[in-house]
Amino acid sequence: MAPSANGQTVGRRLPVESAFTRVEDARHRLPRLFGRRDLVVLGLGVMIGSGIFSISGVQAANVAGPAVILSFVIAAIVCLLAAACYAELSSTIPVSGSAYTFSYVTFGEMWAWLVGWALVLELVTAAAIVARVWSAYFLATLDGFGVTLPTGIAQFFGPDAKVNLVAPLLLLILTALIVTGTKLSARVLTIVVIAKVAVILLVVVVGAAHVKMENYQPFVPPARAAPAKADPTVLGWLLDSAFGSFGMMGIFTAASTIVFAYIGFDLIATASEDARSPRKTVPQGMLLGLGAVTILYIAMAVVLVGMRPYARLGGSAPVSEAMAAVGLGWAAKVVNLGALLALMTVIMVVLIAQSRVLFNMGRDGLLPKSLGRVSRVYSSPARAAAAAGIAALILTLYPKVLELEELLVIGALFCFAFCAVGVLRLRHTEPNLERGFRVPMVPLIPLLSLAATMWLMLNLKTGTWIKFLVWMGIGIAIYGLYGRWHSRLANEDSWDFDVDTDPGTGGLQTIRTESDRSTELRAVRTPPAQQPQKPTRGKHMRN
Repeated sequence: MAPSANGQTVGRRLPVESAFTRVEDARHRLPRLFGRRDLVVLGLGVMIGSGIFSISGVQAANVAGPAVILSFVIAAIVCLLAAACYAELSSTIPVSGSAYTFSYVTFGEMWAWLVGWALVLELVTAAAIVARVWSAYFLATLDGFGVTLPTGIAQFFGPDAKVNLVAPLLLLILTALIVTGTKLSARVLTIVVIAKVAVILLVVVVGAAHVKMENYQPFVPPARAAPAKADPTVLGWLLDSAFGSFGMMGIFTAASTIVFAYIGFDLIATASEDARSPRKTVPQGMLLGLGAVTILYIAMAVVLVGMRPYARLGGSAPVSEAMAAVGLGWAAKVVNLGALLALMTVIMVVLIAQSRVLFNMGRDGLLPKSLGRVSRVYSSPARAAAAAGIAALILTLYPKVLELEELLVIGALFCFAFCAVGVLRLRHTEPNLERGFRVPMVPLIPLLSLAATMWLMLNLKTGTWIKFLVWMGIGIAIYGLYGRWHSRLANEDSWDFDVDTDPGTGGLQTIRTESDRSTELRAVRTPPAQQPQKPTRGKHMRN
């Protein structure tokens, strides 16, 4: 590989002790506000969203039929395996940035950049898509309460509208909320999550009384050939077989998309620096949140498919439409309100996670350093949050943004694969690091996670892979032109410590104290040579 600015290669890795030091002593650090309950709420806030109110019906109608229930189970298993790997890495390296930071410590800078770039794709696309879906439920809610918008105005509200005004406005409001501080957004999130869980439980209980067993037949509809012009999956392309919809392959194809519904447990890891006792609370919040949402998803899928023939579940608001079809008009109104709340919290958490990823990449110098600073006014990474919101706003203006759903799935699966391998590598290279959670049955569980992730990736469309490779190619170009030269690791000796961090937080030297019981890791702060000491600013942030 070509040498970097300081003669090292682009494979340089971030020492784990340096990652800890930068968090604990840096001026630009985040206040620790989240406990275990808050982290569970954070996970539920992003996982209970369009997956439970939209994707289940669409995938049942077009891809898997009633067997979409199995698709939810398969996706849950894959995500539980991945969550175990995320839990160990987040308990070992409790730093915001999620898979990006894990990869920086485990594999090296260039791989970390690619993982971070994939996270950016996942999160920006998720926020833009969910904002559009929110606009569909907004129209349905108005219609349910007898409010009919004039045609000239309604054309700007639909999810497929060429010019959608609702989604950008929603993103602006939520971005402003996140920029002004995590504490306020966390309180709002808690209230909304409680409300939408109550709505889901109401739907399951009331809808169960209207389930008809004949709607589950045939459970696995006969396979249908793909249209001549249909975009094949990668697996179909490799086997020279055009897999269509339904049948056994339809179950796996639907599971590949339904992973989108579970995406959110990984975002809890981005809040490690916001969490108290992150070695314990982050893994607990991740696994508890994923377990709870798995139960809710499967229960909702069973009831939804049983209420209405699967072929009629492909509307823009399938759950509320199913409730209305069985004569539960009042419940349909409640569902629409619950969906508005649910989708709003999804966007909120996604933007919070995106801001944390950009914050870390800016703090590491791979993106402009201004993104890696905490606002002294709001005690939040305001610039990173604003950048995340603006990027999502721009993308949601694209009329066909809903067709990019698989892009965020492949971005998430790409990160899942790196985390599975990262557990094995870190167990080998750093066996004595403190781990608040350990994946059982290593190497079996990480290898199963990797295999399951790769299988789902093969069931994504070739067009999705082409777009993903183009995105990653753009990322490599940005890293080559900017990131590798401005990297903090590449310029440790010349880093502006007064502007970018407190003096003495950049040293990479470590001390390992051997004892009879355990191995202690702690960082030694090495002040940069010939750097004059200037008045320390931002003490209120550390206090």
